[in-house]
Amino acid sequence: MKPVKLAELEQKIGYTFADKNKLLLAVTHSSYANEHKGRKKENNERLEFLGDAVLEVTVSDYLFRQYPSYAEGKLTKLRSSLVCEYTLAICARDVSLGNYLLLSKGEDLTGGRERDSILSDAFEALIGAIYLDGGIEEAGRFIRDHLLKDVEDKSLFYDAKTILQEMVQSGGNGQLYYKLVRETGPDHNKEFTVETHIGDKVYAAGVGKTKKGAEQVAAYQTILLLKKQQKQ
Repeated sequence: MKPVKLAELEQKIGYTFADKNKLLLAVTHSSYANEHKGRKKENNERLEFLGDAVLEVTVSDYLFRQYPSYAEGKLTKLRSSLVCEYTLAICARDVSLGNYLLLSKGEDLTGGRERDSILSDAFEALIGAIYLDGGIEEAGRFIRDHLLKDVEDKSLFYDAKTILQEMVQSGGNGQLYYKLVRETGPDHNKEFTVETHIGDKVYAAGVGKTKKGAEQVAAYQTILLLKKQQKQ
C-alpha cells in the first residue's frame, strides 16, 4: 500500500502511527497473505485477537462507569450490542476501512470490502494495532470516538426485532412482517437478504449469514429509520 494511502487512513481514524508497519498489518487480510506466500506475508488475525480483548475491557469499563444503576445482565446485553459483528462493521464503514484493506483478487471481486465479517475483524485488528503502537489510552480514545459516540442507537441492535414489533404495534401503521428476497452463495457459506414490511410498505433490508441474522439487521435499520422520521 502506498504511504499516501496509509496517511489518508490515519487522518480518517484520527491517529498517526509511529510504526506504520503495524497499520499495514492491521489492514492485511489472510486471503492477501495467502496469495503472497512467497513474500512470507503476515495477516491481521493476531492483531484481531488482541484488539478483541482491548475492545471488551474498554467497553466494559465504559459501561460500568456510565451506567451505575444497571445490573450485570443488562450491562452484558448492552455490551453484546456494541461489540457484535454488525455494529463493528458499521464503525469500519464510518472510516471507509474497506477501501484500505489488502485482499486477494478473488476476495476483492466477490465483495470482500463490504463483507461484515471482514470489516469487523479489521476494525478489531486496527484497535490491536493502535494499542501496540500507542498504548491503552490511545486505543481507548479511538474506541470512544468511533464506537461509543452513539451508544443509545447501537444498544437497540440486540433486541431489534422485539423493539420494532413494539414500535409498530404502538404506531398502528399496519402489520410487520419479514420477507426473504434473496439467497446467494454455496450451502456452506449462504447469504440471506431480508426486507422489513409494515403494511404494504418496504422499510429496510438486511443481509446476514442466517435468515434470523438478516431479519435482525433489517429490523435494526428500520428502527433507525422510524426514529429519524419521528424527529422530523
